Amino acid sequence: MSEAQATGHSREFYAVFRELQTRWMDNDIYGHVNNVNYYSYFDTAVNSYLIEQGVLDIHAGEVIGLVIETQCNYLQSLAFPELIEAGLRVAKLGNTSVRYEIALFKQGEDSPAAHGHFVHVFVHRDSRKPTPLPTDLRHVLSQLQML
Repeated sequence: MSEAQATGHSREFYAVFRELQTRWMDNDIYGHVNNVNYYSYFDTAVNSYLIEQGVLDIHAGEVIGLVIETQCNYLQSLAFPELIEAGLRVAKLGNTSVRYEIALFKQGEDSPAAHGHFVHVFVHRDSRKPTPLPTDLRHVLSQLQML
């Protein structure tokens, strides 16, 4: 059993995958993707999935997700022009919030280059007060839960 399997971070532990392209500007002076970009990859993977599923309208939706917590463990370097496969799963689905767990894999690899999480609290766009997850959003998120 690999370390990634033992810790629950190999591919088999993620519900869906999103392909992300590293960009020239992602690399830093040391020749690898700078740490701040990993959070952008997390955000892009989750939000593009929700938009694609039709449950997040970033321009006109009444309910939006605000990130209130984030964390990342870096295991190996990524660099432009690599393709990244972002694995997504939902670890906790609450009344107004969700904790996503994301792993970033080099294309075709089983062990992640990085893994982490972030928490969205869903709020009313105008009041910014927490609001229960809409039924359609809850349904899509529940499909990302792994047993």
